[in-house]
Amino acid sequence: MSPGTTVLDVDGLRMRYGSTDVLHDVTFQARHGEVLALLGPNGAGKTTTIEILEGFRSRSAGRVQVLGADPADGGERWRARVGVVLQSWRDHGKWRVRELLAHLAAHYTAYTRPWDPDELIAAVGLTAHAAKKIKTLSGGQRRRLDVAIGIVGRPELLFLDEPTAAFDPAARHDFHELVRGLADDQHTTILLTTHDLAEAEKLADRIVILDGGRVIADGSAADLARGIAGEDEVRWVHEGRRHTHRAADSTAFARELFARHGAAVQELEVHRASLEQTYLALVRHAEQESR
Repeated sequence: MSPGTTVLDVDGLRMRYGSTDVLHDVTFQARHGEVLALLGPNGAGKTTTIEILEGFRSRSAGRVQVLGADPADGGERWRARVGVVLQSWRDHGKWRVRELLAHLAAHYTAYTRPWDPDELIAAVGLTAHAAKKIKTLSGGQRRRLDVAIGIVGRPELLFLDEPTAAFDPAARHDFHELVRGLADDQHTTILLTTHDLAEAEKLADRIVILDGGRVIADGSAADLARGIAGEDEVRWVHEGRRHTHRAADSTAFARELFARHGAAVQELEVHRASLEQTYLALVRHAEQESR
């Protein structure tokens, strides 16, 4: 696929259990090589949406195209182009790390060019553990293996469900580098679900927020912050006096400030709304609207 190609196309997606709608006209897209974060509180409909896109659950209505196909009809060749990293699984405990990855890679050769097992093990930081049985791995090591299993076939689209839940800060940093490398170097499209808003802000090119089964926001973290939380706050000291100014473009305002006053501007601070602030404001507003 070429840059800009639509990999995920969801239009009017609905899901009903009995008389209850859990998804209401959900619509969003993801492009080739894009990292898209799907956020929302528990019960928002994230898991249902992901399972429909992965082809594991049938929808009630709406149009869904994943890599140009309806996931409800996806065959083995289509599934080989999709990688899935679940929150957790506990199979294959007696296998050794390299042994399992080599076994899985062999199943992809008819459809894709899978990773070399040793290169993949190095990429996810498990070289020192390649000969270990899976049941002996720590939680963080097991999570790295989960990621390796999800990408062994070099998928064009990767679903990551709470990928760093068991990671320490160093492992989380390494994983973030891996994800950005997959998107930037391998041109893998990634759909990420996480409760770690800082992680979403760091990794995602775009963010879709679900609440009550509806899309309540869609855009980059910066765009959402500007549109929801408003202007940036700029603070500085000039000639012994403290000043505060709100600006839509704080960078341009700061440049103008220095051009006008130069070194007389001291203690400059720019406070931008975080994704967390924006997310909480959106969810609170959506909950108030639903009452």
